Amino acid sequence: MNKINLTIQRREILEVVQHAPDHPTAADVIDRLKGKGFNFAYGTVYNSLRYLTDAGLIRELKLGEAVSRYDARTDEHQHIVCTVCGRVDEVLTELPSDWLKKVAAETSYKVDHVQIVLEGVCESCSTKQP
Repeated sequence: MNKINLTIQRREILEVVQHAPDHPTAADVIDRLKGKGFNFAYGTVYNSLRYLTDAGLIRELKLGEAVSRYDARTDEHQHIVCTVCGRVDEVLTELPSDWLKKVAAETSYKVDHVQIVLEGVCESCSTKQP
């Protein structure tokens, strides 16, 4: 995309994702917009999230859930999901430099994107009494 067209709706949706303390779903974005006094149509929100993703302003995360989540961080990083509460956190540890070369050699694929989702139990859930 050469020119980015940020309509009022797209700007507000981008702001919600950028200021989210988590990785919101489209439904979360809609709820947060309502909390700010906006009542955008569902289609507008979904289409805007797609536009912002395609424009490279946000990332769509498919973390093994039925719904996508959205992330304002567009730099290369991975995610870890709590298998108990569903919390999603960012993993900034870099992948081993030779790992992609080994994957390419094993599969004969030219790897152009990496998305690794780690799963585990977050500290909060692991310290709760059963």
